[in-house]
Amino acid sequence: MRWSKVNVEAIAYELPTEIVTSAEIDARLTPIHEALKIAPGQLQSLTGIKERRRWPVGTSMSSVAARAGRKALDQAGVSADDVGAVIYAGVCRDNLEPATACAVAAELGTGPETLVFDVANACLGVMNAMVEIANRIELGQLRAGLVVSAESSREIVDATIERMNREPTLERYRLGLATMTGGSGSAAVLLTASDFSAVEHRLVAGAALSAPKHHGICRWGPSTGLLGERTNIMETDASQVLEHGVELGRATWDKLLTNSGWRRDEIDRVICHQVGAANRRDILSTIGVPESKDFSTFDRLGNMGTVSVPITAALANEAGFLQAGQRISMLGIGSGLNCLMLGLHW
Repeated sequence: MRWSKVNVEAIAYELPTEIVTSAEIDARLTPIHEALKIAPGQLQSLTGIKERRRWPVGTSMSSVAARAGRKALDQAGVSADDVGAVIYAGVCRDNLEPATACAVAAELGTGPETLVFDVANACLGVMNAMVEIANRIELGQLRAGLVVSAESSREIVDATIERMNREPTLERYRLGLATMTGGSGSAAVLLTASDFSAVEHRLVAGAALSAPKHHGICRWGPSTGLLGERTNIMETDASQVLEHGVELGRATWDKLLTNSGWRRDEIDRVICHQVGAANRRDILSTIGVPESKDFSTFDRLGNMGTVSVPITAALANEAGFLQAGQRISMLGIGSGLNCLMLGLHW
């Protein structure tokens, strides 16, 4: 994948104000800790996550995604009338039908010719949607397109804690621990044609690889359909996700270098999907990138799913970590397993 006419015009975000510490979650897991004789404090020790955010009860994903979208448009000085596509890309959605993007587009006031639809691919949703819009811009179909997403960890964390305490087995603890890393937030990425752009954050290249044989190692339900299971559950074999995800990430990184024409040492900054300390350490060491080139947010925001990469990129930019002229790589690995990496000239 290569692009010559696409810029990342703006990245905006919303963060909930409610902070939940790992110590608070540990306290709620006391029954399973006592049953398994697990010392408190393991969550932060194993993941490196001190705290994360969560939305108020009853928050709709479209409302907070629309707020991020409005920020992105205002930041870029782009009118909703100029947006040729609105794609909602979150795992968390308001309904199975209609597309959550419809509510976002209505809130933003886009026109009748705007394409409006959802894209879903676990934690890669936002990056997949960026590629979808970039391709349409490259083909001359759009001048501007907006990707929005929102994730909420409150409901699945509450449900998983209840299940772990009700079934205090080592297997339940193993499969539920990754869910405790979940954070919440919303983000928007505005992409524009280069001749319509006011910035020079050019999208250069991308690479994607998949390993669907590993689709069963991370699952978030309920299943859908009339006979579907209704229980809200999430089960993750974290060690398998890490092992096979790093393997897939290494191959995708090599493909990105080939597609971009960049050498490894020419990449100035990386923005990784934020999972936890072990994941960060292993993926960076595997692709040969020093931690000094990575901007990290998982310790204070947790794993925010699809909005992790854009929020981390926005915060890195606000902190001055991203500078004009740098080569930036966004690294995404999601359940399925799927991997997508993007190269930008900032």
